[in-house]
Amino acid sequence: MTRKSRVAIAGAVLVAAAAAGSIFWWRNPDRPSVAAETLRKRDLEALVSASGKIQPKRQVNVSASTMGRVTRLAVQEGDRVRAGQFLLEIDPRSLDGQLQRGEAGVAAARSSLQQARTGVEQARATLGLARQNLKRQDELWREGLTTRESLERAQNEVDVREAELKAREQEIQTREEQVKQEQASLATTRYNLSQVIISSPMDGIITRRNIEEGENVMVGTMNNAGTVLLTVADMSVIEAEVEVDETDIPAVTLGQVARVTIDAVADRTFRGRVTEIGNSPIQTGTAEAGTPQATNFKVVITLEEEVPDVRPGFTCTAEITTATRRNVVSVPIQAVTVREMLYDPRGTLVHPPPPPRPSRFRLFGRPAIESSVAAAEPPAGHTRMETEGVFILRDGGAVFQPIKVGIAGERYFEVLSGVTENDQVITGPFTSVRELADGSSVRLQETPVTTR
Repeated sequence: MTRKSRVAIAGAVLVAAAAAGSIFWWRNPDRPSVAAETLRKRDLEALVSASGKIQPKRQVNVSASTMGRVTRLAVQEGDRVRAGQFLLEIDPRSLDGQLQRGEAGVAAARSSLQQARTGVEQARATLGLARQNLKRQDELWREGLTTRESLERAQNEVDVREAELKAREQEIQTREEQVKQEQASLATTRYNLSQVIISSPMDGIITRRNIEEGENVMVGTMNNAGTVLLTVADMSVIEAEVEVDETDIPAVTLGQVARVTIDAVADRTFRGRVTEIGNSPIQTGTAEAGTPQATNFKVVITLEEEVPDVRPGFTCTAEITTATRRNVVSVPIQAVTVREMLYDPRGTLVHPPPPPRPSRFRLFGRPAIESSVAAAEPPAGHTRMETEGVFILRDGGAVFQPIKVGIAGERYFEVLSGVTENDQVITGPFTSVRELADGSSVRLQETPVTTR
């Protein structure tokens, strides 16, 4: 075979290959590769996640009601205590002196009261003598045996003695009030003295101790908080106090089941229930102007299981189950998208015609596809509206199907209407789902999608 013949044959082969390639491109224009998943029924749970701290249901901060130096201290952090058990003692010597002064004050007030009562008796006796003298002067005046001056002097004496008696009786009331005042002061001193010995208010664990033996205790005032000596916590009932975002709080109700994970207790999840929901947002520090600030609400979850070696303040994460669905058709969350669709006067979705085929044959390169621009205005009686739905894989094309979703699980939406079991929905890639048009031609990826 001559060299000229070989060149001719090679040229013919190249022409044939080019023609075959062009025919292939004309019949199989470039189609996006998509992943699809076959819908099936499954159980779904709508969850609200939040983080917070572990706290006992009941804890008491023990403070002092009297000032002084701690002379005895009987507990350490972590000690278990019983109600009424001795915890610490504050130096009682200053209060002992106050008690003695109070007792002396009560005794003096009672003595003054007795003197006032004696004065009343004396005033009554003096008044009786004055009245007798007035009676005699009156009789003598009638018989003309005395002067008018003597009669008037006797009358004035009676008036003076009556006023003196009233003053003495008023003094008794004053002395009685003084006795009550001294007794109240003495009772306060005795109460303060009884408070120098501090006992546990309940059964629990000493979770915090802020005082050492020999330190002075400060009493709280209006503008200055007093010293918190000890914190006693009842760890028999544990709660998780979590902060829930304002967008999730409407779905949270009392009694809902929650799963709590504690960072310090690895590989375990504890069951609990919602027992308290805050009505006011959690107050946080003042944010800078223009800085967005999240609004959270406190939700309390009471754990129904015993937590080993738990301590207040442990960090935890809670997943609250706000709704459950059993054996329902569901679609992957990433498959749901929104498109502006056209509806006829009866409210029926109008699917656009499929994309046009290539307009002409090209020997080399990709065929040029003539694009048609949809009219900006819908036909008479038709409306456009944003519609939530999925793309169903049907006959090599992506058909947009409106759906109505229910609760959202971790990876799936509940489907209330629009698709049925065994439908194939396009799930990815994300760019494909975002850019697909209704009726677009697609090709399915060869690697199957694993579902759970």
